[in-house]
Amino acid sequence: MLENFWANAAFSVTPTILVGLIFWLVMRTIMRADRTERKVYAEMESAERARRGLPADIAAPKTDA
Repeated sequence: MLENFWANAAFSVTPTILVGLIFWLVMRTIMRADRTERKVYAEMESAERARRGLPADIAAPKTDA
């Protein structure tokens, strides 16, 4: 058992690391999609307000993050 210590350690940690990476990738994708969707929606709303002659919505702060 001791002769395979590092192999056992690697096999023990690998699934946790892989699940963590998959979780990180999924959350990153969700956050980017949400940010893009909000940006597109704000652009659509601004264009619609301009088309109708309404003032721009200044209540929502602009963020580039």
